Amino acid sequence: MTTVVQWGADHVYKVGGRIFAVAGGGGVSFKVTDIAFEALVETGRARPAPYLARAKWVRFDDIAEMDEAETADWLAQAHSLVAAKLTRAQRRELGLV
Repeated sequence: MTTVVQWGADHVYKVGGRIFAVAGGGGVSFKVTDIAFEALVETGRARPAPYLARAKWVRFDDIAEMDEAETADWLAQAHSLVAAKLTRAQRRELGLV
């Protein structure tokens, strides 16, 4: 996993060069499953992430209101979802297999 500052002051989290989460402006956006996307958006817990909603990303506008353990679980799942799309060789190189 790598972290870079991009787009001004956003912290961008990547695995294998692919983004799985972005923190900035007091909130956080990350990749979720199709089912989680629908549930989080429909219940109002999160909103579709700007520019990334089509790829099933959600945005929580205030990270301080989120439970720390739940946030860690969401981020671990986002990491896994994006890592699963890497080639087998990339996953092996990163020690993910």
